[in-house]
Amino acid sequence: MQTKESTNSRLRDHVLQIVQNIENGYKPNDDEREHLDYPYEDGDILSGLDYLSDLLDIQYIVTGKREYLGARILVAFGGPNIWINTQAQIVEGYWWGDAVSMSYHDDPMGIDEACQELWEMGV
Repeated sequence: MQTKESTNSRLRDHVLQIVQNIENGYKPNDDEREHLDYPYEDGDILSGLDYLSDLLDIQYIVTGKREYLGARILVAFGGPNIWINTQAQIVEGYWWGDAVSMSYHDDPMGIDEACQELWEMGV
């Protein structure tokens, strides 16, 4: 049986891992590279569009004139639920009443730019 403390610790670890992946750029392993369209070499970081290929949901944040401001990307669901908010540059995690939020400052994969490109393409 999980305690509230262990759930919160696991949630914090999961959110931190996503923040680190965003700030350092996610480097796919050999198995992951086999399933990607772009021929990544060992040590290459994933592009923002490839990172988004496994997303569960995306909510666009736009102005009243439909100008792109950012996006909320659901990257984990069902225990825990984790969202990347590109406008606020935070990763938000929720699990059994616990909430963890951590900011990030760098986005070398270009996740926000990829979201904007998808919005402008009408995807």
